Amino acid sequence: MKTATIIGSSQTYPIGKILCIGRNYADHIRELGNEPPDRPVIFMKPATALIGEGEEIVIPAYSADCHHEVELALLIGKSGKDIPIDQALGYIAGYGVAIDLTLRDVQNDLKKKGLPWEIAKGFDTACPLSAFVPAAKVSNPQNLQLRMLVNDAVRQDGSTALMIHRIPELVSHMSGIFTLEAGDVILTGTPAGVSAIGSGDRLSAEIPGLVILQVTVR
Repeated sequence: MKTATIIGSSQTYPIGKILCIGRNYADHIRELGNEPPDRPVIFMKPATALIGEGEEIVIPAYSADCHHEVELALLIGKSGKDIPIDQALGYIAGYGVAIDLTLRDVQNDLKKKGLPWEIAKGFDTACPLSAFVPAAKVSNPQNLQLRMLVNDAVRQDGSTALMIHRIPELVSHMSGIFTLEAGDVILTGTPAGVSAIGSGDRLSAEIPGLVILQVTVR
């Protein structure tokens, strides 16, 4: 079973659901030519998609176009259902950084056919995830910088201030659909700058001054 760790603490959380938000930054919506959503766009990844610091991404043979998407990750610390927006931050145990890997060619083909695209988002190694900074040490999660470097070149650099659907709204909305449990992880969307990665690439996702995650592509 995969576990999440809190930096500076011995406490661990068995990871349950990985709930993901798409189309949550206007500049990323524009770069992919999508329509802005009225409500949060939700999809899921299995816990088997997780890898951690220093591990390897394996791009499936059925894709020739794998993209990186850096995201703020929320670690849920206690169970909740129908959580009010004004209480939502109290359910977050920690903040981390994740890379939502997307097989863009596979996703686009399945979307055109009106078919589900889990195989473009949930394959093994599709979710590199960092350790988590304790929530108490993050005074304003809506003002964090997300940065993605590939082979030391900056590809993405955006602020969580630019989210369309903000963190308390996301937690509240999710909890109205799924009971949130300790160890669940929410990925909150990606800013602009997504691009392809390939064999031998070195990826570094970070929230400067808080947390960094480094992985490679086999």
